[in-house]
Amino acid sequence: METLFLLGKGNANQKISSFFVTELAGNPSSYLHYGHSSTGKTFLSRKIIEAKGAPQAFVNCIECQSQRLLYEDILGELSGMLPCVQNDYARYARCETANDFVRLLKNLIANEKWEKETVYIVLDNAERLRNMEGHILPVFLRLSELSDCNVCVILLTQIIWEKFNATSGYLDPVKINFPDYSKNELLQIMTLDAPKEYSVAFYSSYVNLLLSIFHMACRDLSELRHLALINFPKYIEPIEKGDATEGDAHKLWRNIEPHLKKALQTVFLREVSSSQWEQYQLSDTSTLPPLLSARAHVELPFYSKFLLIAAYLASYNPAKSDRRFFAKSHGKIRQTKRMKKAETSSQLTGPKAFQLERLMAIFYSIVDVRVAPTAHIFSQISTLVTLQLLSQIGSGDQLDAPKYRCCVSLDFIRSVARTVNFEVMKYLYEFAA
Repeated sequence: METLFLLGKGNANQKISSFFVTELAGNPSSYLHYGHSSTGKTFLSRKIIEAKGAPQAFVNCIECQSQRLLYEDILGELSGMLPCVQNDYARYARCETANDFVRLLKNLIANEKWEKETVYIVLDNAERLRNMEGHILPVFLRLSELSDCNVCVILLTQIIWEKFNATSGYLDPVKINFPDYSKNELLQIMTLDAPKEYSVAFYSSYVNLLLSIFHMACRDLSELRHLALINFPKYIEPIEKGDATEGDAHKLWRNIEPHLKKALQTVFLREVSSSQWEQYQLSDTSTLPPLLSARAHVELPFYSKFLLIAAYLASYNPAKSDRRFFAKSHGKIRQTKRMKKAETSSQLTGPKAFQLERLMAIFYSIVDVRVAPTAHIFSQISTLVTLQLLSQIGSGDQLDAPKYRCCVSLDFIRSVARTVNFEVMKYLYEFAA
């Protein structure tokens, strides 16, 4: 129980009380537990319901691609009839529509004699419901009313309620926020992973060193626990060799510091496996592995990828060629041998600066769908600058006509273009026929 309260971040009492107190006065029909990943939403919700011994169904919406799979998974969890080899992968019942789901749920509660109990349906990653039919979310929020049974639906999500695009027909759930762990709470939780071969105080000091480097860049508990696990063998290396003891904190710190700083460059990316990272740590190389030093793939939002492609085209194409590549009617193309010979390869001279207006013009020409010029699009340009994929030229107060330069290589932009099925080579002046 101490672990439960610890993972509840100190305010677990308030959350647990909200369940038990409302039980006496008529349980609310729906809850929304929201917060970033690895903040204890699923763990705490499961432990509370298991402690009550109530009928429950935990379903991950990522695993349900249609409303039929979602309904049938819930009924299977509640009835205990899950598809397996023993039952020839049979389901509790075939459920195609919301009406069928409400009817089957009501019959199941009556057959199991749960009329005087609260039936809990927990939907993890509930933001995926926004991609399904529009009536599904209102049905779950009003499920207790529609079924005339004591049913409580709990939505676990990483987004706030306002982003569910709630319109008419919605019954607002009771919202409970799960804030991020503080540094001290992360230290206490991660100390629970201390190996038996070493004291808790020793492992706690190691975790404290780890957090001193990674806490500003990463506060995800799962990621930090992964980093602590894969870097601990390097931390205890002097002890294993007999060159230090658990009390030689300074010597252990000097041994692990450069490796933690290198790991900081790849937090969240998982570009190599844990075993590959351990092998790299045991080697004497001072440079990162090829996959870490030259990234061939990057995770960006959809429009950010097109913005980066547009920036590359603006940096490496002359402005006079924009009409040829992006205008619907560019007229007759004339290019003499003398002009071709006089020009130097843009790949050798490097990227040229371009104005924001030109970047947006190319962006709107290459993106497949119509995009409104919203603040969200312009904020993604700032994100690309922060990631050092673009660089802003001149002072930052040039609000009227800011200039940028693309900082990525040809191989990099080709890999990004492949993820959105865009043939970037056809739009490069130097390579186009």
